Amino acid sequence: MPTDPERPRARRVVIDPEGPVLIEGPVEVDLPDGGTARSDRFVVAVCTCRRSRRYPWCDTSHRRKERRARTADPDTGPDTGPDGNGDGG
Repeated sequence: MPTDPERPRARRVVIDPEGPVLIEGPVEVDLPDGGTARSDRFVVAVCTCRRSRRYPWCDTSHRRKERRARTADPDTGPDTGPDGNGDGG
């Protein structure tokens, strides 16, 4: 099936409910302040959570950061050094 040279190729957009919108690039994004952001990348991740420091581009700020509880070494206990007296040394 031949393609019409005057008709632009359709862009593929992938929507992830827990992440950014992925768009085959290059793309131009019209910003609310009237500016334009442009990316020439092959695939562009556009932020939908508005947490990104690089808005409108996604910087993975939407990912939840889980903190692990710190556990003390059972042999030395918290804040103890090799001599075990609690002064760290």
